Amino acid sequence: MGKVILEFDSVEEQTEIKEALDGYKWKLSMWNLDQELRTIVKHGYYKDQIASEDEINLAEDIRELIREIINSYNLNLNE
Repeated sequence: MGKVILEFDSVEEQTEIKEALDGYKWKLSMWNLDQELRTIVKHGYYKDQIASEDEINLAEDIRELIREIINSYNLNLNE
């Protein structure tokens, strides 16, 4: 297995350090959001209430938008 070393020069770069280390949390957050929207589309429910057709369509549109944005950064939720 390879080794990756992240090197930062100063305390002023703390924001960059945190961003580099929290990348997986952002991915998990987006994946969870996508799964919530998928549940609405697939089952027609949101928080134990029946979703309207407009809500289902909106959930599907937002899922597509999330994927477009993620793909524009050459990222993939499923890897």
